[in-house]
Amino acid sequence: MNQPLINNPANPILRSVITGAVASAVASGTINMRKVKNEEISTQEALRDTLKRTSQGAIATGAAVATANYLTQKGGLFKALTTISVGMAGIYALEVLDDKLNNQCNELVCEETNLVEQE
Repeated sequence: MNQPLINNPANPILRSVITGAVASAVASGTINMRKVKNEEISTQEALRDTLKRTSQGAIATGAAVATANYLTQKGGLFKALTTISVGMAGIYALEVLDDKLNNQCNELVCEETNLVEQE
């Protein structure tokens, strides 16, 4: 019989990833909602930041739980180090991607501004 993927007790890492995503979404969403209300950032910036931090929270929580599980296994140190390294790389990749997207958006805004000024 097929067991559900999320509620499968044999897959605690996936549940941890989901838990990390939900916790991060609640925290970052609340903080960003306050910033939008106080007109510190735009709604688009708030959504992008919330999505980034939700993804990072999911990766961090999943990597942390998997690393802890491997550390409790005999001979699991190499697996633990690999897992935490992959988690760190995933979080770093999201930061780099976000920076590139911000730069592209800034370049587009600058180009649009220059075009409007030329007209």
